[in-house]
Amino acid sequence: MRAGLVGFPQTGKTTLFEALTGQAAAPSGSSRTAKSGLGVVRVPDDRVTRLSGLYHPKKTTYAEVVFVDTPRSKAAPSGLDAAMLQAVAEADALVVVLRGFDDMGGRAPNSERELQDFDAELILSDLGIVERRLERLAKTRDSDREKAVLERCLERLGAGSALRDLELSSDEERAVSSFAFLSRRPLLVVLNTSEKDAGAPLPSGLVTLAQQSGAQLLSVCAAVEAEIARLPQADQADFLASMGIDEPASARLIRSAYALLDYISFFTVGEDEVRAWTVRRGSLAPRAAARVHSDIERGFIRAEVMSYDAFIEAGSEARMKALGQFRVEGKDYVVADGDIVNFRFNV
Repeated sequence: MRAGLVGFPQTGKTTLFEALTGQAAAPSGSSRTAKSGLGVVRVPDDRVTRLSGLYHPKKTTYAEVVFVDTPRSKAAPSGLDAAMLQAVAEADALVVVLRGFDDMGGRAPNSERELQDFDAELILSDLGIVERRLERLAKTRDSDREKAVLERCLERLGAGSALRDLELSSDEERAVSSFAFLSRRPLLVVLNTSEKDAGAPLPSGLVTLAQQSGAQLLSVCAAVEAEIARLPQADQADFLASMGIDEPASARLIRSAYALLDYISFFTVGEDEVRAWTVRRGSLAPRAAARVHSDIERGFIRAEVMSYDAFIEAGSEARMKALGQFRVEGKDYVVADGDIVNFRFNV
C-alpha cells in the first residue's frame, strides 16, 4: 500500500520526500521529472521500542509505509499533468504538500487556493469518468444499482465536492470500486512552512477548508526535517533538544500517513524478535495470522491476546494471567491496534 506525495511545483514536496526517506532526488532535468521516487519508511512507534527494551530480542522490526514522490508536474502552477494524475491513481492515499513560505520571487503563499485547485483537479477527473459511464448506461437497462450510485457521485462532484467523505454502503462501494475515483482517496494535507513559522498555529481558513474537504491537516518545515535527516543518528537527539522538541515533525507525518491508509499494528514478542505487523483495520485473527505466515492462517486454532496498555501496566505475562487479562480468542476476533498476539496453529 502506498502513500503518494503530491503537490504543485515549488511546494517543497521532494524536499519532504528526502526528509522522510533519506533518499536524495535525481538532479533537475533527469528522468526524475517523468518518474516517481519510491521510499520505504519505518513507522515510529514507542510501543515497539518499549517492548524491545523488555524482551531484549535479537531483532526488532517496526512497521513500514511506502512513500511515493510523484513526478514533477509540467502543467501550469495551478494544474496537474497526465503523469502526475497517473501517479495519483496508483496511490492508495494522498499526502498533498502546500506551500507555506514565500517563493523565490517573494510572493506570499496561498495554501487555501492550492488545496482548492488540487481538489478541483481530482474532482474534474472523476466527473469525466462518471459522466462517460452514465452515458453508456443510459443505453441499457442493466446495472441499475451502479447507475444509482453513480448518480449520487455525479450530484456530489457536480457541486464541486470530493467523494472521499461520501457515505456508501458496502454494495454501493463494490459497484463503483473499479472506477478508482481519485477524489475518494484518503487525503492528508501538509502545510510546508518556513523555518521561522515552524510550530506556528495553522491558518484558520486552511483548517476550515481541510475539514470541508474531508481531509486531515498538519504542518512541517521540510527544510528543517531534511536537515535533521542528514545528521548522523547519534547527533539527531541533541539537535532536537536544542530546538526544544522531542521528535521530528516527520515522525508525526509518517504515523498520520500510516493511519490514513487505515492500517493498525499488532505485535509478536519474544527473545528472537519483537515485531510490529501491519493489518487493515477490522481484520479478523486468521487474516492477521496470515501476515506472520500463510501456514498459521491455514492451521489457525486460536489467538492468545494481551492488550499493550494492560501488559505494560501489569508488567509481565504471568501478571496478565493472574489479572484475567490474558485472553484466548477465536476466528471471529477482530484484531485491535496494539494487541500482543501469539497464534496457536496446527498444519
